[in-house]
Order: sequence, then structure tokens, then C-alpha cells
Amino acid sequence: MSPANTPTTMNPPLKWAGGKRWQVPHLLPLWQPHARRRLVEPFAGGLAVTLGLSPERALLNDANPHLINFYRWLKRGLTTDIRMENNEKLFYRHRDRFNELVTHGQGDTADAAALFYYLNRTGYNGLCRFNSKGGFNVPFGSYKSIGYTRDFTPYRDVFQDWEFIIGDFEALKLKPSDFVYADPPYDVEFTAYSRGGFSWEDQVRTAEWLAKHKGPVILVNQATLRIQELYRKVGYDVRFLDAPRRISCTGNRTPAKEILGTRNL
Repeated sequence: MSPANTPTTMNPPLKWAGGKRWQVPHLLPLWQPHARRRLVEPFAGGLAVTLGLSPERALLNDANPHLINFYRWLKRGLTTDIRMENNEKLFYRHRDRFNELVTHGQGDTADAAALFYYLNRTGYNGLCRFNSKGGFNVPFGSYKSIGYTRDFTPYRDVFQDWEFIIGDFEALKLKPSDFVYADPPYDVEFTAYSRGGFSWEDQVRTAEWLAKHKGPVILVNQATLRIQELYRKVGYDVRFLDAPRRISCTGNRTPAKEILGTRNL
């Protein structure tokens, strides 16, 4: 593998609202003593952390099937020739086509993966949002220019020993030696990241589930009062980080304080 294509230099393939790439310098000192372990992300999202930490082995889960389908096709060496332009009419045609594929049971195809990428790059604020029927409903974005990728084959070698799965985080079969980095959806009003959303009960489930894991755990979230109370209550050591920005459903980019809970580190 050439230096340009090594995991340490690969950029996340998607534009991801709330991505944690900025956290990598804070996480590396915690990860490096455990770098031979398998890295597990129950909420894979935009993969900024996994690409930044560059594990040899990883188990990457997400409740969003379209996201995981995209990564699985990258692992196969996705290339695409679909039309990609920063054009509003084209965006809505492609959005309709994507939702049509999903409706007809073709959401796991290469075409669906390519369309998902285009919608991600071109839609508003990098959001990934679905309505109650499972339809992608993010509107057209407002970018002056967009760079698109058509050849994703460099990711094939990077993803070789990374497993991508879809499902509820609690169904993950963790090994005692796994190093878990968990970045659940923020404890905020907007939770329609995947069909079904992410409730306060899910926040509690996440914290309690990972508190039982025998290996190293890092759990991050927005530092709301109830999140702070929850993480301390179930035994996490907590510290706080100032996020560079927050992207919300309203486009609010004001700084947000994040909590970083750790166990067995």
C-alpha cells in the first residue's frame, strides 16, 4: 500500500455532521497502549475516529443501513459513474431515485451506495435524516462548490480487516479484550438520524451496557447535566472537552462542551 493510501492519511469519505475528527489528538494517547486490540465502534458514523486511530482490526456497527451499505461497497472497491453536480434539480432527482431503490428493496446495491454518497456531499449541512417512513429527507445544501470522488478503491485495503455490521448496539458480541469507542447520537432534541430515532432510554442503555465491558471503554456525548449525572452514576471517570463547533438540525455552530467518559484505562 502506498503512503498516500495508508490508514493514517485516509480522509473520512463522507461529510458528517458532528464528526469527531477533532477528538483524535485527545484519543491517541488513550488508544496507543492498546493498539493491538480490536477497536469497536457501536456508532460508526463518519469513521473519523477509526480512520484517525488506524486499528488493524475493527468492528464497526451502525443502526443506519444505508451508511453501512456504503462502507461495505467501499470495502469491495466501489467506483461510480453516476452524474454528480452541485445542482438542485439533480439533487432532488437523485434523492427520489435513492428513496425509490430503498422502497423496492434495493437499498443494499452499489447504485444506492453511490447515491447515498452524492446526497451526503450535496445535502444540507452534511445531515443524515430520515422520515417516519424511512425516506431520506435532507434538503439541498448551499455550497459554492463541492469536490466529488468517483473512485473509492483506496479504501479497499484500509477496510480489509474491518467488519461492518448493522443493528442495535447492544446486540454486538464484544470480546473482553475489545477497545470500545462509543459516540452515540448527542443528547439533544434532534434524534432522527435513523428510522426510530435515539431516545433517553437508549442513552441509559448505552452507558449501562458499556459499564459492564471488561475492556477499555471511551464514551463521549454532549455534556448535558443528565448525561454527566448518568455517566458518573454508573462509574465512568469523566473529563470535559471543548468541541470546535456543533452542527444541529438548525445549522447552529456554537461551541458545545463534550463529556469524555472512560473505564478500564
